[in-house]
Amino acid sequence: MAVPHPASSPGPARRPGPRRLAGALLAAGLAILTLSSCREDESEVPRSAVQQSAVGVSWPRGPVRETRACIVSRIVDGDTFDCRGGPRVRPIGFDAPELSQRPFGQQARAALAELIPVGTAVRLERDVELRDRYGRLLAYAWRDSLLVNWAMLRDGWAVLLTIPPNVQYVDEFVEAQRAAREKRVGLWAVDGFRCLPQDRRRGRC
Repeated sequence: MAVPHPASSPGPARRPGPRRLAGALLAAGLAILTLSSCREDESEVPRSAVQQSAVGVSWPRGPVRETRACIVSRIVDGDTFDCRGGPRVRPIGFDAPELSQRPFGQQARAALAELIPVGTAVRLERDVELRDRYGRLLAYAWRDSLLVNWAMLRDGWAVLLTIPPNVQYVDEFVEAQRAAREKRVGLWAVDGFRCLPQDRRRGRC
């Protein structure tokens, strides 16, 4: 009868030594810290921006020019708001439905009010041309790291309106509208841009 070689005997399971156990615990702790850090980083980016990065939509990360402070005092419509003590601001790069385009104009104004409620501190970034023909300040409105102009396009509450020379973020705006239209979000879901705001102002629809 063959006798099994000692090396082939199953024997009792070896318990990890103190060093191996400490190394495993350290690795697990580092993994937890890394995951937690990633979640904290995501929380600093606007939620909509995190969602869009998953589908390949880029967004502006921060102003490239000097900014001025503004405390929002009134939301006039979907593409105009007032700062406390002035000025009246016309955000660059998008066009929201007129208030006469019910209910789309009211919905766009509500969307802007949700992004920058009255009392919100925003930073206004200029481009080349400072004011429109109505005397409104033309600006990019930043709420923390969120570019409000971009958000209105990406959430489907406005359409692209490019008027040179104010084209600082035009590439990101074009991509934002494309994604919103393809996903049929906001007013794209209810055919809210059948009559474009610009055409409405010209009496074409």
